[in-house]
Amino acid sequence: MDTVHTLLTGLGNIGRTFLEMLIADPERLPRRYGFRLKIVGVADSTGVALDPSGLDLAAIVDLKRRRLGVRELPAFRSDLNPVTLAQTAEYDLVLEATPTNLRDGQPGLDIVRSALQRGKAAVLASKGPLVLAFQELARLSDWADDLSPHSQRPPLRFSGAVGGALPTINFGRRDLAGAQIERAELVVNGTTQVILEQMAAGADFATALAEAQRQGIVEPDPSLDVDGWDAANKLVIFANAVLNQPATLADVQVRGIREVSADDLAAAWRAGGRISLVATAVRQTDGTYTLSVAPTVLTADHPLSRLAHGEMGFVIYSDSAGRSTVSSLEDGPLGTCQAMLRDVIDIRHRLKRH
Repeated sequence: MDTVHTLLTGLGNIGRTFLEMLIADPERLPRRYGFRLKIVGVADSTGVALDPSGLDLAAIVDLKRRRLGVRELPAFRSDLNPVTLAQTAEYDLVLEATPTNLRDGQPGLDIVRSALQRGKAAVLASKGPLVLAFQELARLSDWADDLSPHSQRPPLRFSGAVGGALPTINFGRRDLAGAQIERAELVVNGTTQVILEQMAAGADFATALAEAQRQGIVEPDPSLDVDGWDAANKLVIFANAVLNQPATLADVQVRGIREVSADDLAAAWRAGGRISLVATAVRQTDGTYTLSVAPTVLTADHPLSRLAHGEMGFVIYSDSAGRSTVSSLEDGPLGTCQAMLRDVIDIRHRLKRH
């Protein structure tokens, strides 16, 4: 049985839930895919724990449920921080799930940069490093070789960073390979979906936001969600990874949902549609894409108007595949954790070929 020695940086809703998923069915990966993840290092805001023989996952989850940190673990290392952990520990894979930081991408950016520079594989749920340094990270990884299975560069995957379990990146890059994407409309922020649906049913903004927080899907800074920046982050990643257009947040026109009124919502729903926060990419005659995020009225005949409560989805129009629509209904952060797991499985299959 192969063992993949793994670091997990970030133990918020996503990191903790990922550990819970491993604990719930510890034989799933060995049984179905022939390898086992051994978590040898973890990091949160209190510090780092490292044990080459493997950490006690149940103990970590118990600490996080009690709102304590890894500094309480016997394997706590006061001489390490999350970046020096990635720079010095012995491991095969890093799972990066620290909170989104749009100022400088830290510590996630240096964690991933260090791992790739050492030839280690990386899976990201964190969006900051990709938004701020996609092109740099791509050059360090197998993205520089167009994800060739023969690439000698370390694998970099991040499907969970753009819509959780929704296969936004995989579908756009793999399943529409060879097609020319003309327009993409992404509803990939679960928080605003819940808020707008709750408000359409009569709740005020604060109550609707509290419900989204109860579901565990809100960014630590809720303004990233409600002001449209989380969706803009995901659109930037989509533009770089799928549309092959180098893009930053400065290239996206962004408007959040704070000014959407109850009357607007009621009118849209009465007409058989809805209002959603939509991230849009439209191809221009020169081959570039204009990028925008805004609350949008989706009329009854729009494919995304049929999203059920809490669902996310996307519709992509292309020259040869026509209109493609995919949706996903997730249970809090579990969908993002599943996306991280599918990335791990993909990486394992690629590395096994070498």
